[in-house]
Amino acid sequence: MNASGKMNETDVLRVELEVMRRQHRDLDDAIAALHERATSDMLTLKRLKKQKLALKDRIAAIEDRIHPDIIA
Repeated sequence: MNASGKMNETDVLRVELEVMRRQHRDLDDAIAALHERATSDMLTLKRLKKQKLALKDRIAAIEDRIHPDIIA
């Protein structure tokens, strides 16, 4: 946070990143739980995996914004 008590863009991105990482872990747990069930719904499993992959892409994009790969 800056002196006025407001978060700058990097701080906001870090918070968003942590939320997305938590969601990613939750999806991972949900997928694992569905795999354990003998009567798992394949359509639900496919949707959860797709959400997890999209979330992973969004996490990577935010990480790139926080720590850009600058080539000199």
